[in-house]
Formats: sequence, structure tokens, C-alpha cells
Amino acid sequence: MYPTKLNQIINLFETLPEDERRETLVSYADNAKNQVPREGEKFDLVDVRKDEECTDTVGVYLQVDERGKAHIRMTLGPEVQTLTRSMTAILCKGLEGSTPQQILDLPSDFVTRIVGTELVRIRSQTIYYVLTRIKSICKVYLDRQRMAAA
Repeated sequence: MYPTKLNQIINLFETLPEDERRETLVSYADNAKNQVPREGEKFDLVDVRKDEECTDTVGVYLQVDERGKAHIRMTLGPEVQTLTRSMTAILCKGLEGSTPQQILDLPSDFVTRIVGTELVRIRSQTIYYVLTRIKSICKVYLDRQRMAAA
């Protein structure tokens, strides 16, 4: 149901007590800076913007390789919240090598399993923001592929 890498992350978070879960989220947030585009990378689609529901600019970069596997990079402005940074690192790592269609079809129910119900309740918009942006760029990519094939 979930990509293998994402499933491993979900399983890790489900085993953690609440205080360790939050510490691990902060650790992932610190690693969000490692998800930025690397020098020389080329992307099929780039979507950089500041949305109303986010505190700063977020960039989503999608590259689909010759095997149809997606590689996602993201940039985050300095005002982006810790939880958004965490989800950025988690999703970039967890979705690496999935197809755009698999990403688009991904149910969002796993988010609560990673973040915990309390944080989801408090920060629901923040938590789903990154997933929504990643799904959005995959949808545009797939729509363009369908149009090119037609």
C-alpha cells in the first residue's frame, strides 16, 4: 500500500513514545536542508511559490527518470515551520523511487501514524501541505504525459 521506504519510516514512528516521536520529527526537520536540488540536476517540473496556508516560499522539484521513477527535491524558505520541514524530509526520503502515479494514489492516512493524533489535530493544515504540493506536481506531470501521448 505504501512505498517501502515510506513504510519503514511509518513503522519507526509508530514504535516511538510521544516524546521520542517529537524529537525524531525535529531531527527530520534538521535534515530538510538535505532535500534541496543538487548542482547539475535537471527537473521535469518545478513549482516554487508561497501559498496562503504556508508561512514562506516552498519549492517542489520533480524529476522522473527513464524507468518512470520520481525523484523529489524541495526548497523551503527560512520561515517554514518545523513540522513542515519534518514532512518535507520524510516525504522526499519515503517517496524516493516511487512512480508519479503511486504518489498521486497515496492515501494520506499515514500522516497521523507518523506525527501522532495530537499534532495532527493542532497543525492539520501544516502537516498535509507538503503531501498536497508533491501530489499536485505529480498530477501536472501525469497530465502533461497524457497530453503528449494523445
